[in-house]
Amino acid sequence: MKISCPNNKTNLNHCNCSYPGCERKGNCCECLHYHRQSNELPACFFPDDVERTYDRSVERFIKLHK
Repeated sequence: MKISCPNNKTNLNHCNCSYPGCERKGNCCECLHYHRQSNELPACFFPDDVERTYDRSVERFIKLHK
């Protein structure tokens, strides 16, 4: 069940997800839950150049911030 987000338009201004078919774009709650299931973080946790690689793993995030 897709839940609408009252902040969707505002969130889209900050969303750097480059995946063209992403249905969670602008819906941060759904995005976070989706990526947590795969031991990943949402695109907004990464700089654009790293986000475009689609490696959103927790390991990649830690490596970026060491």
